[in-house]
Amino acid sequence: MKVLVIGAAGMVGRKLVAALLAAGQINDKAISSLTLADVVEPSGLGIDIAHTVIATDLSEEGAAASLIAERPDMIFHLAAIVSGEAEADFEKGYRINLDGTRALLESIRLASQSEPYCPRLVFTSSIAVFGEPLPAVIGDEFQQTPLTSYGTQKAICELLLSDYSRRGFVDGVGIRLPTIAVRPGKPNKAASGFFSGIIREPLAGLEAVLPVADTVRHWFASPRAAVGFLLHGAAMDTAQLGSQRNLSMPGLAVTVGEQIAALERVAGPKAVALIRREPDAVIADMVAGWPKAFEAKRARSMGFVGDASFDEVIEIHIADELGGKVAL
Repeated sequence: MKVLVIGAAGMVGRKLVAALLAAGQINDKAISSLTLADVVEPSGLGIDIAHTVIATDLSEEGAAASLIAERPDMIFHLAAIVSGEAEADFEKGYRINLDGTRALLESIRLASQSEPYCPRLVFTSSIAVFGEPLPAVIGDEFQQTPLTSYGTQKAICELLLSDYSRRGFVDGVGIRLPTIAVRPGKPNKAASGFFSGIIREPLAGLEAVLPVADTVRHWFASPRAAVGFLLHGAAMDTAQLGSQRNLSMPGLAVTVGEQIAALERVAGPKAVALIRREPDAVIADMVAGWPKAFEAKRARSMGFVGDASFDEVIEIHIADELGGKVAL
């Protein structure tokens, strides 16, 4: 099986590549080659099978066609700019998040004209495709009403994925990821970054800024769970999806206060003392319109599995990123 990972240099992309290498196969088909693509060249991944590493911008002319020239059997499309950046730079958001995805789909369609070709395409979407007015718990049939440019871009890509799948050009699976926490490394430009920051920084012995109230509730999954979603999307029987190719993933509906309580249980009061409350009305207003919880019944019925608790999410970060130890 030939596998292409677009967005391989990102946090989830790197963890996905590691998981693919560890498994060595998808649905009992051995991974024979990996093509890893991103706007910066993915490096330091320790790959011991045939692979190609490419620095490319999917939205540039000819880039998508070049990536699928070898007709990969499995494509993971993770490449995107995050919510805050897409909102700040309207043109860049649509170019990267929408035009790049459409270029990929079109390149696959055109490749199928010379001889049959229909790869599995696992696409990372987002809960940002939903916007107010929202119910307390969002069901699988709830309409998409994005209120950000990022959410709109992802919603359009979901529709494209469904239509190209309906026409038989791709075998698509859209994975609506919850907000990923705890994200390792430095903060990115996502407006949701503080959700990870209030856990990540204290565990490293650093101060974290909390811009919203403890009562704010949100929908989370760990990086480990996110990779599990992608791998299951690659292996699942897509006949179960029918015409509804996009799924809201299982997650945890947790308030900021419950996050902090979990941090104290796992790491103690010294960690919590490093959180500095600094209200930001702009961020608070933005967060107020975000989804808070999902039923995710369809995804669960198809075998997708989320995290058990936010304590577990924190413990996963400590195990996977901190060598099992905290700085406090």
